[in-house]
Amino acid sequence: MKSCYNILMYSHDTYGLGHIRRTMAIASHLRDPYTNILILTGSTLVGRFSLPDRIDFVRIPGMIKKTNEEYLPLSIKINPEHVLDIRKNIIKCTTKAFRPHLFIVDKEPLGLKKEILPTLKWLRRSLPETRTILGLRDIMDEASVIKNDWEEKGIYTAMDELYSEIWVYGNREFYDPVQEYCIPESISKKITFTGYIPRRIPGKKAVQRIKKKYTDNNGDKLVVVTAGGGGDGYTMMNTFLSMVESANSPLPFKIVFITGPFMPRRERDEISERSKRLGVRAWHFYRRMEEILAAADLVVSMGGYNTVCEILTQGTDSLIIPRETPRKEQLIRAQVLHAQNLADYIPWESFSPQTLRKKLYELLERPRRYQNSISRFQMTGLDIISQRLETFRN
Repeated sequence: MKSCYNILMYSHDTYGLGHIRRTMAIASHLRDPYTNILILTGSTLVGRFSLPDRIDFVRIPGMIKKTNEEYLPLSIKINPEHVLDIRKNIIKCTTKAFRPHLFIVDKEPLGLKKEILPTLKWLRRSLPETRTILGLRDIMDEASVIKNDWEEKGIYTAMDELYSEIWVYGNREFYDPVQEYCIPESISKKITFTGYIPRRIPGKKAVQRIKKKYTDNNGDKLVVVTAGGGGDGYTMMNTFLSMVESANSPLPFKIVFITGPFMPRRERDEISERSKRLGVRAWHFYRRMEEILAAADLVVSMGGYNTVCEILTQGTDSLIIPRETPRKEQLIRAQVLHAQNLADYIPWESFSPQTLRKKLYELLERPRRYQNSISRFQMTGLDIISQRLETFRN
């Protein structure tokens, strides 16, 4: 009888939806009758995802990001250090009991506040045959910030000593973190560029149903405005609504807002009330994002990695409004995608109801502007990851 292969995945999930969506996409692709996948996550929303057979999760107490360095308990009101101790112990005990053949860490090489460092050291000492993988999105922040941060926190040393391989979920010809972040050869030789990670493509009937639902089947175009997790999405949505409110006549397209579950309640309620007055549909969480993104003629987003992957998978035109604080990751990604003719963007300092209106009309009136590049773009992430896994198991 063929023995099972155990994959443990860690996603710290202190802010937004991107980490757990990426982790779920990879897990769903890697599962098979002989593979067990267990996900360690702090996401409060993991239970909303339908988990396929052979995938399960262990929920660690949630923490929320207050600043780049400060994290507070999300629900239980105890000392943050105590919550970190609980998380650290759950992670290590789960690893010891599960005894993974493969441990995939998302984004944070040492975890939140170094919480997986004891586990990585235990694996190296007690299960040296276990492969440890660090999965990084291609763009983290501007180069000087990342280099200083990694040097200060000992990240270069951790990547060199504690990881078997590093998977970069991007295209090196678009953006090369090896060069940008001055990654030394001892680490760069472990790196595999997987390409972007695609998501599920819905059936045509599901897409047609969504299109009909939101456009009343009268041929109107559909614009979907999404803020990802939504924690920092209010300004973008407020500006969009201001554009609608200032219009002298009804706009020639339908609009759906998806605020995201982490937008503060007061802001979310305001967006919902204004949307209702304007006849705009608004949701705080959309379970089947792939369907509504495929149904859209244009998606307006802030350009997070996860959202970009979801939009490109569906082949939909997009307009990115990238925030530039506390990180410039979204701005750099928007510039990279624009240079590749895969998306358009408006810099934050130029973002206003007027510039938004002009860009929307321009994109909707010239719908083929980006389509040739998007249709040729190959998202190879899951295929390359599968190839690596096959190598490990043989």
